Amino acid sequence: MRYAEMIALALALSMDAFAAAVCKGACLAGQKDRGEGLAIAVSFGFFQALMPLIGWLLGSRFRVYIESVDHYIAFGLLAFIGGKLVFEAVKNNGEELVCTPLHFVELLLLSIATSADALAAGVALAVLDTSIWLAVAHIGVITLVLCFAGFIIGKRFGARLYTKAQLIGGIALVGIGIKILVEHLIA
Repeated sequence: MRYAEMIALALALSMDAFAAAVCKGACLAGQKDRGEGLAIAVSFGFFQALMPLIGWLLGSRFRVYIESVDHYIAFGLLAFIGGKLVFEAVKNNGEELVCTPLHFVELLLLSIATSADALAAGVALAVLDTSIWLAVAHIGVITLVLCFAGFIIGKRFGARLYTKAQLIGGIALVGIGIKILVEHLIA
């Protein structure tokens, strides 16, 4: 996987977390900042980095058995994740924002939920020739930065960016999957 593709993957995977951070920022607009933005960014970044590592560890165990179809697996996983994001963005477009105070358990559940797709991406990374440590570092740092920015944007502008972030992330993941498939079929 090339460096630009790794950055694109990290950006696309972080869109779910970014959208959630925008929503939580919008919910906390007008309230005194008690570090919620930093807590959200660190938690989302950590889980977004941890999940692909777990997926990679699982996928690496089976790599020998799936090498002949690895490009189909990578494409299928990325297309599924991206398609799910696009579907959710279209389905949730125009929904009213539901606000609740930020609690530790909610933050933990949100962090895990928004990084579940990164677990599947980690399996895809296992069948590609890429450095998992570099990928994990990029995914974690990019998610952390985008989520902190998303929280601030949400506090200032509300949740108008939520579905757009999901849609862009989903399209990017499908695009990366198609690129991987085409490169392997042509090679």
